[in-house]
Amino acid sequence: MPTLRWTTVDTPAPDTEAFVMASRLEVRSFTDVPRFFRQSLTAWKQVRAAPGAYGASLIAQPLKRTFWTLSAWEDKDALYTYARTEPHKSIMNGLRPTMKTSVFTFWQVPAADLPVDWTDARRRLAEQEHDRA
Repeated sequence: MPTLRWTTVDTPAPDTEAFVMASRLEVRSFTDVPRFFRQSLTAWKQVRAAPGAYGASLIAQPLKRTFWTLSAWEDKDALYTYARTEPHKSIMNGLRPTMKTSVFTFWQVPAADLPVDWTDARRRLAEQEHDRA
């Protein structure tokens, strides 16, 4: 399972909160996996320079056609600005037709608790998916 372990982009003040986003993204076909992974790496590079980004991680499970992302931000606006900025904006729009399912969850943590644990993120995503069903 290829993993891009947590990379700290910026260190927040310990007495602040971080806005966290986790996602589970599944593509429709195995033929979509290489393109999705390449685009994920492009978005990963963008995160590393994004204003307000504290850190991020990615887990790729190509044989399951599934990708997991986990990131922490200064606030919701920083995350949404990143999502609306190129190249992420075009990547999102271009990959939308290849997506089978997408689940997102958001929460806040004390900045001192970064990096966020994948076990907690996966639990939150499972709860979010269960609530949607």
